[in-house]
Amino acid sequence: MWVFLVAVAWVAALMSCARLCRAAMAAARESPAPACGPDRAAAGEPELSLYEAAFLAGGPSRVTDLAMVAMSRQRRLLLAHTGWATVVDPVGRDEVERSLIASIGPGGQSLIPAVRTVHAAADCVRALGERLASAGLAVPAAVRDGMTAGIRQTWAATVLVCALLAASTGINRPGGDASDPLWFVLPLLLTVGCLVIARIEAHPYTRWASPAGQELLRAIPVPRLRHRRGGGAAVPGLTGRADDRTPLMTLALCGPAVLRDPALRAALGGSRRVA
Repeated sequence: MWVFLVAVAWVAALMSCARLCRAAMAAARESPAPACGPDRAAAGEPELSLYEAAFLAGGPSRVTDLAMVAMSRQRRLLLAHTGWATVVDPVGRDEVERSLIASIGPGGQSLIPAVRTVHAAADCVRALGERLASAGLAVPAAVRDGMTAGIRQTWAATVLVCALLAASTGINRPGGDASDPLWFVLPLLLTVGCLVIARIEAHPYTRWASPAGQELLRAIPVPRLRHRRGGGAAVPGLTGRADDRTPLMTLALCGPAVLRDPALRAALGGSRRVA
């Protein structure tokens, strides 16, 4: 029985680590070189739009939150603190808004978590991610999913090895000695070592933005919200004056927790208060 537990531990460790290594090699092979890096503006390329920044910082759900808040600021969408979104103006002013209204449904009202789920699969959001990935600013979906699955499997194998080690201590083995637990420690070291390496080398591939995209996000100057006074409605398409873009860009980069309106924070699930 003890030998069987050791065999299971080794098989789980080897299979999970092999999958993680394959995913890391695929990430290094399939991720395109960035077509435009941090000096994008200097090279004549346009700056990141708010939708692009939101996708790179938080993925499709951040794009949904950004579109909902932009429409709410224009009184075209009502976001209740109870978590419901209600359409006031059914005419979207860009492709993302139109798909958001369609995601809410023909009744014009839906729970915000359900809207996020449906809107994440919308063609315009998927096309936005593919465009950023082809430019080398976003991690391709297949690469990110492969890395995430490999890391999860390796974590599961680590927990399994620990459980098998604990179970083996209760088994009476004729002729057993103090070196027997080492047969479990070795696969445990293997999985933990792979996780540490993945954290250092492959962690960027589990995010939405590639290293080049992350550097581009860090280069965006966004003043703290408490230093800003007033502010008009968001501009359709999420471009316009800096005063209009500041709170929305902060939302795109940091998420709903930075919203000053407590009702909006409650509606979108942000809990941290902003000074």
